[in-house]
Amino acid sequence: MINSTQRLPLIDILRGFAVLGTLGTNIWIFAYLGDLSYITTSAYAGWWSLNDFPRMLVLFFVNGKLLGLLTIMFGVGLELKYQQAMRKGNAWPGVYIWTVLFLFVEGFIHFTLVMEYDILMSYAVTAIVVAFIVKAGNKAINRTLYMVGGFHAFIILLILISALQGANVTLPSTDAIVSIYQNGTWFEQINNRLTNFWFFRTEAIFIIPMNIFLFLMGIRLMRNGVFSQDEFGRQARKKLFSIGVTIGVPLNLLIFVPGGAFDLPVRYLFAPILSLGYIGIFGKLIEYKKADWLWMRFGQVGKMSLSCYVLQNMIASFIFYGWGLGLGGKLNSIEVIAIWVTLSLLQLIIAHICIKHFHVGPLEWIRKHTVQAVANK
Repeated sequence: MINSTQRLPLIDILRGFAVLGTLGTNIWIFAYLGDLSYITTSAYAGWWSLNDFPRMLVLFFVNGKLLGLLTIMFGVGLELKYQQAMRKGNAWPGVYIWTVLFLFVEGFIHFTLVMEYDILMSYAVTAIVVAFIVKAGNKAINRTLYMVGGFHAFIILLILISALQGANVTLPSTDAIVSIYQNGTWFEQINNRLTNFWFFRTEAIFIIPMNIFLFLMGIRLMRNGVFSQDEFGRQARKKLFSIGVTIGVPLNLLIFVPGGAFDLPVRYLFAPILSLGYIGIFGKLIEYKKADWLWMRFGQVGKMSLSCYVLQNMIASFIFYGWGLGLGGKLNSIEVIAIWVTLSLLQLIIAHICIKHFHVGPLEWIRKHTVQAVANK
């Protein structure tokens, strides 16, 4: 097990990259007013138009891959908290439970006020489960990896077989949702999320087995020294790169097959394989020292990932929904991609300013002091 009090730069860089990358998927949900068919191929019977291809190309790189990477990095964060507790001789999970409960509450607020496809609540539930698995030791971690991973893969493969046999297996979306985000007020949108709470939480519940697997994968990667800056870490990341290129890329190319059969398998089964490849890719990229300023900016986003995740969704809501600028459904793919890139650059700047002057993001500051206050009572 790697135990170090020094913060490993690659961890923050990957977390920052993952947060900005999740917007690369979510931006299409915002841009098309909650219509999930725009992050799938279910609406297409043939090859894509010049407007569709750029969207599918972006989704090839980000859809599920950055969500998978972010989930792995949450597992890494849990392991860091566990190591810290062990060094200090504190009980586990102990105070960490309060951190997770804060995340759940924050996720519920984010779900209610900003975005119905919030991932924070799902991460909070996952973190509680994984915290006790970690407490049980390495054997429990390994057993759970095989059991949960096998169960999740089995379910996704069943869905794939059903889809190939003609079953309509796709992500839920309705014209009523589009109408609410196009014409409804902010309060009507809030009411819609709360009224249809379980409908909108379907994915968050469905992915918990995958989350548990990827959390534990992050813990194993951390304990195996994958993020360390020594030669062992570089060789480990080289192996992950090979896995991503030789296995992850071919499987994720299935996203370009129209008809919807591979939509869910790519997002929930094949994408995490490429997520591992991204760890290897960034591990190699950060050795290019002339771009240290860029890696530092990604790392600053990673240090305030919670604040950036919420901020990017708030801004995107304002840009696309009817209560804001109302651009939803009015832009082509290139314009949507341009907004994603612009928002990412904006977050790089904001994170730099916050970390430089305050050393922490606003939500991270609130979480730290809230948990401390509760724990000291």
